[in-house]
Amino acid sequence: MTTASARPLASPEAFHPGLDGFTFEDLYRPAGLKRLHERFLSDLAAADAVLAQKLEAYRAAGGKGLKPPEEAALLIGVARHVSAFIGRLFGITAEQKALSARLTQELRLFEFRREFITRRVFKKGAPDRPAAAELPALAARVDRLLQLGFPSTDDNERDVAEAVLSLLEFERLFSGQLKQEPPGLRDRWAALRQKLQPETDLLGDGDDLAQVRRLISLLDRWTFARALHPEAKRHLEKLATHVQPKPLVFDKLVELKLPDPALPEAAEGHEHHLRRRDGFKLTDRRYETRRVMAEVEYCILCHEREKDSCTRGIPAKDPAAEGNTFKKNPLGIPLTGCPLDERISEAHLLKGEGDSVAAVAMIALDNPMLPGTGHRICNDCMKSCIYQKQEPVNIPQIETSALTDVLALPHGFEIYGLLTRWNPLNVRRPHALPYLGKNVLVVGMGPAGYTLAHYLLNEGFGVAGVDGLKIEPFPDALTGKNGSPLQPIRDFSQVASELDDRVLAGFGGVSEYGITVRWDKNFLTLLHLTLARRENLRIYGGVRFGGTLTLEDAWDLGFHHVAIAAGAGRPTVIGLKNNLIRGIRKASDFLMALQLTGAFKKGALANLQVQLPAVVIGGGLTAVDTATELRAYYVVQVEKTLAQYEVLAGEMGDDKLRARHDREELTILDEFLAHGKQVRAERAAAEREERE
Repeated sequence: MTTASARPLASPEAFHPGLDGFTFEDLYRPAGLKRLHERFLSDLAAADAVLAQKLEAYRAAGGKGLKPPEEAALLIGVARHVSAFIGRLFGITAEQKALSARLTQELRLFEFRREFITRRVFKKGAPDRPAAAELPALAARVDRLLQLGFPSTDDNERDVAEAVLSLLEFERLFSGQLKQEPPGLRDRWAALRQKLQPETDLLGDGDDLAQVRRLISLLDRWTFARALHPEAKRHLEKLATHVQPKPLVFDKLVELKLPDPALPEAAEGHEHHLRRRDGFKLTDRRYETRRVMAEVEYCILCHEREKDSCTRGIPAKDPAAEGNTFKKNPLGIPLTGCPLDERISEAHLLKGEGDSVAAVAMIALDNPMLPGTGHRICNDCMKSCIYQKQEPVNIPQIETSALTDVLALPHGFEIYGLLTRWNPLNVRRPHALPYLGKNVLVVGMGPAGYTLAHYLLNEGFGVAGVDGLKIEPFPDALTGKNGSPLQPIRDFSQVASELDDRVLAGFGGVSEYGITVRWDKNFLTLLHLTLARRENLRIYGGVRFGGTLTLEDAWDLGFHHVAIAAGAGRPTVIGLKNNLIRGIRKASDFLMALQLTGAFKKGALANLQVQLPAVVIGGGLTAVDTATELRAYYVVQVEKTLAQYEVLAGEMGDDKLRARHDREELTILDEFLAHGKQVRAERAAAEREERE
């Protein structure tokens, strides 16, 4: 069994690099990468001689000597050229331009959020605020205004934003706030006024400015009334242009309610936060493009002033008094910023320009294994965001969005992989070195192990990675091993899959068995395959260091160094009497059994039995994951039990089947069968009533 689908890939002849003198294999071989880097430097010098000279001086100084804003400006400039160079190399310049247009067109909508939603509608102390009861009348007038006066598309959020932005521009025109009048602006107003003239309740009396302000006031009051109305409010909360950062209240970071005043320890979430979950597909599909660009626009881009605390952390005003180099938040957590020193603000600037390839190149400078970070994995950057009194910029969402933008491009898998082997922004090691004759054994293929393997490979070492988990191999056609030619991957979806269908590959350690379907584990497949295609790497699963393979074995096999990156390979057993008796299971052990055996799959026969109600002791990430997965798995378990029982009972007869079980087993079986029928009835009712 393999981790990839059997769908055919592009043949080697199907892709020719867009630069003369290069083959696809050159993008994986150190000699080819060196020539590629030399070609990039030559092209950069021809396009921007000054920037090329600055880069060479920066390289000669070992990446030192520049003030942070100067360094940032240099790297941003080079990243733009890296993106253009990659576009020519892979023949995707047109696709990059289309992506850029799609991203940047969203930014105009946030002028609407800033100038209208924030500074007018919800401005503190704004006059003449309507009540929720006025919404129907206001909505009827707004519908007429939009239908008569403005173009309509299937994107209502954009339609409203464009209408308001046009009216705000008319207001600046007639109030004398425009330094230069755009051509045709008065004609546009005259045309709109003519369309609305019959609607006297919309335009009203007065001069041009008074009429424009009357229309703006209508939209202002309508928007405010929508935010008060229970049903309309739920719709608004989904619109990126209406999302307003909430104040940070550190003792109430999670919204809860107390259903029983007499029992204040019992808290639960609000109904509007409930998400109905069915099965083990990815539960969090990440932000859509518009919401991501809203976060990009929200970022202040602090690197130009050396205030990018998301990267650097927030220094303590008095380190001696505070007992720490970094400031602590009200929860006592030091605000250290990104542990990888990822250049976040610079990447956001490039993403805001619509250049996700350049953004990924910038991120990969400090974090080449970025598929293993980002959304749902880490948030130290958010804790240290310059916004400390209101919600921070959702940096992990932006990072992951930049990566998925690149993966969605033709040859996106190859582009990401290339940037792990060749990145001109990394002047200390711009491309992978050839094999230097030294071999390293890396024990553990979790985040530490696979990251170490990457860096060792780029330094020219031969690497063998071993892991106690069974690691599923890729087909030779995907890795170019055992005599198979290395084939390009044009579309990452060729090797990606829904999480409930995905083969559990064992690669990634805790990322595979300890993280649930809140995170897209196709990123593990991306990392695994990117590394597996490296010439001087071999990965072996089912090898326990100290047992299957000893240290002496490693020396005998010719390894020059052994690196231990084994992590926490087994659950922590707490010193509590009877803590391993029947009916009690370690939370981490439950998650491992669930993820690694594939018990959550409908066709799996894995022996993982749970009963409800269950008690989860602890409140950390493992406990939360255990609680959510336990509930989701129980439904799958009872459905599978019912389906399997019906098949066996049909073949053997109900009496003979039940005779094979003792009284306790029958008690559990009957409970599962009853619950399975309830689940089946609920599914039928949901389908009948067209609901979740």
